[in-house]
Amino acid sequence: MARQIFTNARVVTPDEAFLGTVELHAGSIVRVDVGATNAPGAEDFRGDYLLPGLVEIHTDNLEKHLEPRPGVRWPAVSALLTHDRQVAAAGITTVLDAMGIGDFDDRALRAQGLQDAVEALNHARDAGMLRADHWLHLRCELPCDNVLPMTAEFIDDPHVRLVSLMDHTPGQRQWMDIEKFRIYTQRNQRWTEEYLKEVVAERQDMRDRNAERNREALLALCVDRHLAIASHDDTVVEHIHDGAEAGISISEFPTTEIAARSARQHGMKIVMGAPNLVRGGSHSGNVSALDLARLDLLDALSSDYVPHALLHAAFLLHEQVGWSLPNAVATASLNPARMVGLEDRGAIAIGQRADLVRVRVLDRVPVPMATWRTGNRIA
Repeated sequence: MARQIFTNARVVTPDEAFLGTVELHAGSIVRVDVGATNAPGAEDFRGDYLLPGLVEIHTDNLEKHLEPRPGVRWPAVSALLTHDRQVAAAGITTVLDAMGIGDFDDRALRAQGLQDAVEALNHARDAGMLRADHWLHLRCELPCDNVLPMTAEFIDDPHVRLVSLMDHTPGQRQWMDIEKFRIYTQRNQRWTEEYLKEVVAERQDMRDRNAERNREALLALCVDRHLAIASHDDTVVEHIHDGAEAGISISEFPTTEIAARSARQHGMKIVMGAPNLVRGGSHSGNVSALDLARLDLLDALSSDYVPHALLHAAFLLHEQVGWSLPNAVATASLNPARMVGLEDRGAIAIGQRADLVRVRVLDRVPVPMATWRTGNRIA
């Protein structure tokens, strides 16, 4: 493979940002220099940014394409390839596709679609059709009757990198205030008050039967396999304390400042949604990611449901919160990579994978102009 040289780029490494030159060979970064070069064949970036390829550890984007409308199932390979091109175009070179396991409604996508999605991922990967590097994030809904057998079926897939433990029961975590759950369902489901009461009672009963035993069994499965584990929607100090005691290392989308502060005290890494930061607040009424960033209670970002939000939010950390550009970019690259045990990517440094993205800023919005994975252009 011929050497590639990118020059006159604003290079962002883990420690500094400077106008410089980066050389690639055989899929890896082999040289990082300050200053431009006149070497033959060097590609002139004309002052554009050169960032490490972004690392996304929680995105619902694939599920969105698998079910583009409520009750509408889309062919899995078609959905996957559309999702793959969107994340690559957003500068994401490594993505953990977050697949929900277990659902309160056994007719829902999460109850029925995981097998098709995993088969599509493996088929497209084997055929060399994927642009980004795809891994799996298993999102386990603890109260559900089927979560344990479904997780056991997929937990040994070698592409599983992260397991998160969720509880979306009305009265718990994100829905600790059942009135918020009522408002959300009225906006999205248009349920009658009578039906809403039935749903709340059924889900609370399911939680009483299943949540604790499923949690213990899932933790055992993850520990035995040395998988990273995240708790989801931590709301009170007890959620963090219980997670830390169980060896959980990541607090994913804490809903309150007090939960985030407790996570920091317990040494847990804190992940927040990039759309929350871009919008200036949570669409669900949870704590603002910007506020947590200003308190240094943020370690990594996730695009969640908007792929481009990952890059945009990183630049907003620099612009609005005053973080250095290396620290801001690390929330979307180096930090999430290390959280899930990926040591070979996420930084512009000698020996790291040549996963890179060229970025130009238009009206204060960062725009991915080109994306490379192991030195090969993918977008």
